[in-house]
Parts: sequence; structure tokens; C-alpha cells
Amino acid sequence: MTRLSYEEYLRKYHTLTYKNVGVSMLPLLKQGRDSFTVREVKPGESCKVWDVVLYKRGTDQYVLHRIIKVYEDSYDILGDNCIGIERGVPKTDVLGVMTDFTHKGKQYKTDDLRYRLYVWLWCRHISCGYF
Repeated sequence: MTRLSYEEYLRKYHTLTYKNVGVSMLPLLKQGRDSFTVREVKPGESCKVWDVVLYKRGTDQYVLHRIIKVYEDSYDILGDNCIGIERGVPKTDVLGVMTDFTHKGKQYKTDDLRYRLYVWLWCRHISCGYF
């Protein structure tokens, strides 16, 4: 049986739920405990500042980080627990945008007031050092 790539999976099913790997999205997502769901980003669709997106870095690495700046054809992206901004990520490399996640066993939607408060507080904190 052939395993689908993330791109193929999203094209076929339009959403993907997965457990995160690594520490770059702490404190929001903890490896081994939390999961996230992304919906497919359609060609030509633009995400917005503070969206968490799944994108492809190079030929074989997939990353879940937050958009911190939007340009016409690209984004600047940063993990919540990172200090290095990835600049100029082409919009075409973004595969999905996070719609919900599980944190400490509870599921949250990205339009949930508690998550929006987290984003407002956390992103103000990270933006103080970069903008």
C-alpha cells in the first residue's frame, strides 16, 4: 500500500489531524501529548497574520509554525518557541492552516475565545522582540 504525502492527503480529504513533533510550538502544542488539525489551503488563498500553518520546507520536511508577516507572494513564519524567523516562505509552500487542536486532552477551535486570547497575549509577547 502506498502512503500518501501530506499534500496528497489534504487534496483528497481536505483536512489532516496529526500529532506534533518537536518543541517549536510550545507552550501551545507539546510533543507526545497534543495534536492539531489543518484544513487544506486552496491555490491562491492567502492566510493571515497569526495563523498557524503547515508548510513544506525543502523537499522532505514539514513544519507547523505561525505566520508573523504577510507579503504578496510569501510569509515570514516563526514557531511560538523559536527565535529565528523564517523569512520569505512562498505561499505555494503552505499546505494547510490550523483549524483546531487538542491541548492537555481538551479540544479547541481556533475561533475559540480562549485560543484567541492566547494568540493575543503570546503574539504580543513574541512581536515585542521582532517588530
